[in-house]
Amino acid sequence: MEKFLIRGGNRLKGTVKIGGAKNAALKLMAASILSDDKVVLKNVPKIKDVFIMAKVLEELGMKVDLSDSGTTTITPASSLRYEASYELVNQMRASIIVLGPLLAQVGKAHVALPGGCNIGLRKIDFHLRGLEKLGAKIRVKHGFIEAEATVLKGTNIDFNFPSVGATENILMAAVKAKGTTIIKNAAREPEITDLVYFLKQMGAKIDGAGTSCLVIKGVEKLRPTGEYTVVSDRIEAGTFMVVAVLSGGDVLIQNAPLNLMGMIKNKLIDAGVKINETDGGLRVSRNGEIKPLDIATLPYPGFPTDMQAQMMALLSVANGTSIITENVFENRFMLIDELNRMGANIRVQGPHAIVKGVDSLTGASVRVTDLRGGAALVLAGLAAKGVTEVNDVSHIDRGYENFEIKLKSLGADISRLDEQNSPNA
Repeated sequence: MEKFLIRGGNRLKGTVKIGGAKNAALKLMAASILSDDKVVLKNVPKIKDVFIMAKVLEELGMKVDLSDSGTTTITPASSLRYEASYELVNQMRASIIVLGPLLAQVGKAHVALPGGCNIGLRKIDFHLRGLEKLGAKIRVKHGFIEAEATVLKGTNIDFNFPSVGATENILMAAVKAKGTTIIKNAAREPEITDLVYFLKQMGAKIDGAGTSCLVIKGVEKLRPTGEYTVVSDRIEAGTFMVVAVLSGGDVLIQNAPLNLMGMIKNKLIDAGVKINETDGGLRVSRNGEIKPLDIATLPYPGFPTDMQAQMMALLSVANGTSIITENVFENRFMLIDELNRMGANIRVQGPHAIVKGVDSLTGASVRVTDLRGGAALVLAGLAAKGVTEVNDVSHIDRGYENFEIKLKSLGADISRLDEQNSPNA
């Protein structure tokens, strides 16, 4: 088990480059199941979740080549298998996204119930009900989802909640269904729009990209994709924007998809952050105090739940009291006890976190419980006085490529250690 040792207080400055979006790359890899030809994806981040998804595809009989340059080449299976094992799916909830494309491609899927970060219930009912409306027969038993469909038929699906994963699963199943499928109240996240563009490059017929209503006219066969470049990661960009602000630094962020960062950008500006667009990227800094905010997480274009923890770390040292309301995942407040160990003053009241800003944080030994909460603890450690030990950083590796290396390049004093090399071992 590895950990980060951080000596806080450095003012970070320099240039950092944002990689491809985790939540887009994983879904494009899953969509490659639909292709009878080689798929080449560029700007794929080298993160733990991508490696797991590659293993899932290889278990299905596909060949996956992850190059150091960020190019991933996926070769179709000579005989596509349809079972995704518990050992892999339990490591990453996004693995369930192979359900839809497997049904569309081979008419069968045997996928373990998903695992991943312990941030709350991610109900799969929307996935299963939507696939059933397309004509699939589904049973859940012994920890597996067993699905079969002789023929998928277009239908109308109206979600009660704009579920990202369910939208993606239904979308990928519907591209080869007979007739037209209409998804209403579809999730609108930019990563879904990226998936739509990728599928259209493969020959899928989809209208409504970026809206809450997707219209999919099924086709019998998809064509070769050529190369496709994954959209930049708005959450990684937002995380490094908070890094710059918390450290009182001045950071140039390259490849930040500012046009996709509406509420993240707006809330940071409200907190007193200076964001200047330049030819080289976004220059992020601050002058003076951090201002308190009210934030409520919502599906896109609302404030993303994946940035809530990082903003909590920022607001823990704001000049005043902030209120953060979590509307997406009920367990996304697990990092509060860890931040309070570092001197933060945060209490929970139902779905609300009341964050009273303190003058400064102090180093402590803390433990990571989920991906974004882990990143937030690293950010807090960079701003804290003294030494912070962030334990179990494997969660962070799931979503950030070379996180500590990028931070070091900005002047952070951060080292990766294993348990035996810990100063407290």
